[in-house]
Amino acid sequence: MQSDLLELKNLGNTSINWLRAIGVQSREDLQNKGVVEAYSEIKGRGIRVSKVLLYALHGAMTDTHWNDLDNQTKQELLQQAENLANSNTA
Repeated sequence: MQSDLLELKNLGNTSINWLRAIGVQSREDLQNKGVVEAYSEIKGRGIRVSKVLLYALHGAMTDTHWNDLDNQTKQELLQQAENLANSNTA
C-alpha cells in the first residue's frame, strides 16, 4: 500500500511499519494522533525506541531533519512524552 508517509523527512520503512502498527496510515493520521501520542503508543507496544524517534516524527511533520531541531523543541517533546506516560500510569 502506497503511503504519503514515505515522502516525509526522517521516516524509513521500519518507522513507517511501527506507525502502521498503531493505525497511522498517512500524514493526516499522524497529524491527527499527534507525534507524542504516536511515539508513546509505539513504545507501549514494547518496541524499544529511543528519543530520536520522537524527534524524527516531529521533524517529519515540520519538514525538518530531526538533528536540526533546537534543544528547546527536543526538551519540550521529551517533557510532553513524559507527562503523557505519567498520566497513563496514574
